[in-house]
Amino acid sequence: MLLGVNIDHVATLRNARGGVEPDVEKAAHICEENGAASITTHLREDRRHIKDEDVYTLIDSIKTKLNLEMAMAEDIQQIALDIKPYSICLVPERRQEVTTEGGLDVAGQLDKVTEFIKPLLDAGIIVSLFIDPTEEQVKASAKTGAQFIEMHTGAYSEAFGYKEEEEEFLKLKNAAELAQSLGLKVNAGHGLNYENVHRMHEIPGLCELNIGHSIISRSVFTGLAEAVQKMVELIK
Repeated sequence: MLLGVNIDHVATLRNARGGVEPDVEKAAHICEENGAASITTHLREDRRHIKDEDVYTLIDSIKTKLNLEMAMAEDIQQIALDIKPYSICLVPERRQEVTTEGGLDVAGQLDKVTEFIKPLLDAGIIVSLFIDPTEEQVKASAKTGAQFIEMHTGAYSEAFGYKEEEEEFLKLKNAAELAQSLGLKVNAGHGLNYENVHRMHEIPGLCELNIGHSIISRSVFTGLAEAVQKMVELIK
């Protein structure tokens, strides 16, 4: 498995004072230098952390891959078509949420999702759909033309250490197996941390884990380089 580091919360801290520190571009470079295979940024509709200028800067400066998380918003779609990141991950988005609270309902809006991602696919951008690990959502995702799904690991992460853990873990494992049987590649992320990430090794064929909050949180105490190195060590 590879590690993709989400640097959104470096931008959150920067924006708290409205200045330029900490530097998002420098954070991305430190992540790359210490084992990250890709850099993830979520350009939210309200621009609460990552800004337009951040993604334009990163696409020109990072040496690995830029994964752009985005909602089904036409203005952000246009930015993606302009910068042509290595990949995009389509996520649901609600203005009032603190963080992404669930997977994209691909099954309930199959035609809309398929139509939205078509120009991105035509531009040569890899498309991933961030979904809950259910049979319905996996099968719908396979119909859209997307090459990847990213399984929402939030329920597993919250259940870790409790009686519900095994049930939530099996949902991930079964969804991954189904997705791969349908020709989809599988990533995972949300809520994964240094304590619960080891179980992802039990899911065959996972390509990449996208992790942000726990890495940035650890970096406050240890530095970003050590925080990335430790997570890379755990998922290898």
